[in-house]
Amino acid sequence: MSDVILYDYWRSSASYRVRIALNMAEISYRSEFVDLVKGAHREASHLSRNPQGLVPVLDIDGLRLTQSLAILDYLDRTRNLNLLPNEPAERAAAQALAYSIAVDIHPVCNLSVARHATELSDGADDMPGSWMRHFIRPGLLAFEALLSGFKQAPYCAGSTPGLADICLVPQIYNARRWQVDLSDMPKLLSVEAACGNLPAFAAAYPDANAPT
Repeated sequence: MSDVILYDYWRSSASYRVRIALNMAEISYRSEFVDLVKGAHREASHLSRNPQGLVPVLDIDGLRLTQSLAILDYLDRTRNLNLLPNEPAERAAAQALAYSIAVDIHPVCNLSVARHATELSDGADDMPGSWMRHFIRPGLLAFEALLSGFKQAPYCAGSTPGLADICLVPQIYNARRWQVDLSDMPKLLSVEAACGNLPAFAAAYPDANAPT
């Protein structure tokens, strides 16, 4: 049995990112399901792992790590994944791409935020779908425009998948789930297709990790 444990929820974007990186690093791990829908993340057993009550949590190398971007940085530095360019200006630009999703789109579309917005909407139609589309589509349109500054070959920031790709692909999954129109985002869809051909991304796909 693997000593690496990922406390995971199959549809969590943040968990999806970490699954991709673990696969890229060829790290064998055991997934422990934390059912966000049933509130398992608020139980004492999970709060003892992460007082924020969030997933993912990764047990690796004798450490317990939280926050997907911090976990990705740890895996990048310890497993030499080369998720970001070395040149400072290129690195900053690639980080900006990734953060436009992980820091700007994802937090407001978190399940707990969307649920609270639905409660406050007092029975408004098409919630939380309208909430999700309100934030996801403009955010991804901006991402599409940002991609114009990169020479895609064929990933977001170069010839190998990096941090921006790892953040983008889970967000596209969520966009499709909430029927966000992506038809006018050809660069984004091209990156998605390239990543979809990689085993590390395919094995991390939520439907392949759903509980049975």
